[in-house]
Amino acid sequence: MKIVNGFDLIKYAKSNCYILPAFNTTNLEMTNAIVQGLARANIPGFIQISSNNLRLSHPKVITYLTNKALEKVDVPIALHLDHGRSFEDVKACVDAGFTSIMIDASHLEYEDNIKLVRKCADYCHFYNIPLEAELGTIKGKEEDIAHGDTDKTNPALVFDFVSRANCDLLAVAVGNVHGLDLEPELDLPLLEKISQVCPVPLVLHGGSGIPKEAILAAKKFNLVKINIASELRRKFISVFGEAYQEDTNAHDLISLSIEAQEEVASLVEEKALGLNEKR
Repeated sequence: MKIVNGFDLIKYAKSNCYILPAFNTTNLEMTNAIVQGLARANIPGFIQISSNNLRLSHPKVITYLTNKALEKVDVPIALHLDHGRSFEDVKACVDAGFTSIMIDASHLEYEDNIKLVRKCADYCHFYNIPLEAELGTIKGKEEDIAHGDTDKTNPALVFDFVSRANCDLLAVAVGNVHGLDLEPELDLPLLEKISQVCPVPLVLHGGSGIPKEAILAAKKFNLVKINIASELRRKFISVFGEAYQEDTNAHDLISLSIEAQEEVASLVEEKALGLNEKR
C-alpha cells in the first residue's frame, strides 16, 4: 500500500470511530516496526518524525523507508512531520512526499503563532495536505526541548486561533505531558470545553504516559490522533542496554537490531489495539 493522504486517513478514522495512533520513528528499524505493528493490529495510523530527529536523516530517506515498509501491508498509514520547527522544515517534508504536517509555533506569542501556522497551512493546502498546530504549552521534555510549566489551552482562544490560522488539527495542552519523567493529569472537563468550540479534530501529545482508560474517555471529545514516542524509544534502547549488561563484549548489531525491531512492533500492536478497544 502506498502512503495515505492525511485528509483521507482522518476521514477514514472518523467514519470508523478510530483513534489514530501516531508513532515516532528515527531510523529503518523503528519505521519497519511501526508498520509491522499497525499491520498486525489492523489499525490505521501515522508514522511520524520530528524536525529534531531529521538531524539523523533526510525527509526523502524517511519517505523511502516508509514506502518500502508499506509494500507488503494494506493498512492505511500516513507519514507525518511531528513538531516541525520552521516553514523550511515543513516545505522540505511536503516536497519529499510527507502526507501530513505539524508546525509547532506554540513557543511564540499568540499572533506570531497564528502567522507562522497560516503560512504553513497555505503551503500544505496547495498540495492537499493537512496541517496540525499547537495552542498552549505541554509540560515535560520533547526530545531536546524542555518546558518547565504547562500553559493549558485556553478554550476562549480556540475558535479564533483555528479560524485565523486555518489549521486542520489542533494539538492541545490539557494536562498531558511529554516524556516519561512526569505524571500526566488529563483534564477531561477542559478537553470537553475545547471540543465544544473547536471546529477541527483534536490531538493529544504525550500519549506514552496517559492511562488507556483516560484516552478512551477522551475519545468522545473529538479526539482523532494521539502521539506515542517515548515508550517505543525506551523499548528499542532497552534491548541493547540489556545485551550490554549481560555481555560487555556484545557486538552482534544485526541480531540486536532485529530483536529491537520485533519488541517495538509488539508494543505498537498492543498500543494500537488498546487505544481502539471497544467499550
